[in-house]
Amino acid sequence: MTAHREPWSCWAVSDGRAGIESQALGLAEAVARLAFVRIINKRIEVKQPWRMLPRALWADPFAHLSTGGALLRPPYPDLWIGCGRLCVPYTMAVKQRDSHTLTVQIQNPRAPLSRFDLVVPPAHDGLSGDNVFPIIGSPNRVTADLIRQDAETLQPALAHLPRPLAALLTGGPNSAFAMSRKSLMRIARAARKVARAGGGVMVTASRRTPRETIAMIEKALAGYPHFIWDGSPVNGLANPYFGMLGLADLILVTEDSVNMATEAAMTGTPVHIIPLARRPFGSVAKFDRFHAALANKGASRLFTGRLDDWVYDPLDETARAASEIVRRLEQRSRARVSTG
Repeated sequence: MTAHREPWSCWAVSDGRAGIESQALGLAEAVARLAFVRIINKRIEVKQPWRMLPRALWADPFAHLSTGGALLRPPYPDLWIGCGRLCVPYTMAVKQRDSHTLTVQIQNPRAPLSRFDLVVPPAHDGLSGDNVFPIIGSPNRVTADLIRQDAETLQPALAHLPRPLAALLTGGPNSAFAMSRKSLMRIARAARKVARAGGGVMVTASRRTPRETIAMIEKALAGYPHFIWDGSPVNGLANPYFGMLGLADLILVTEDSVNMATEAAMTGTPVHIIPLARRPFGSVAKFDRFHAALANKGASRLFTGRLDDWVYDPLDETARAASEIVRRLEQRSRARVSTG
């Protein structure tokens, strides 16, 4: 906790989509765990046709805000954390309008980096610069305490599963990877490998997971101790995902999901990456860079059929980025005091 007396104001700005908003809020909340910060969540709505047009045609972006969303009126906050394409013009405009505000943009803004005080992109995007702070994966709202608490809540419901206990996190097809028959069989074999070794298997799927993936996993685990989440609450948890991460002795993650692999690496539990079929013209390079970075941290290894065990320091890239933001806020505060 820093020593400043008054809280820093922080706006977490996004278009309200769950995946985008959670990144902005996750980074803001991580800052608030390190410093005295008051967070306000701002969901913007941009009028048509502007939201579909290149921002070079926008002129004054504030003129295109819909009254159905946040209006972003001054006074602007001490800290602005924006995420998502629609937020970029506003982050740039606030930096120009108010030098008091530290403007932070998550993801690759696809705009001149000098228009932001700090950019926090995924490391696999390859951005660099004095005001660029790359992280492995994306910011999230996951904490070690959340994982531990959900694991304690979930444990009684899964006490019948033997150890070692594996969490199988399955994704689905995207622009880079396909769920081919070979991919499905590889996922099923990974689950059965754990079961045949005498362990228990917990399975959860993403929105992109095809039904045939779950069906094949169910078939592979028939007769073995396992739990496949069907979307129903478990022991009061609306979603047992984080509890499963906390209970797992090893984690299996399909190659397509950056978010699930990043969250799995926050546990310190060995993360096995299950390779999938690659699309002929898919953009797999950024996924390869991400997985290489995760492996270099000691968190993950490609699953080749061996259930290896190893130790590494849990990865918390959101907290690391938050520390850099606090450092810059404190630096600005000292500069204002010295010139005041």
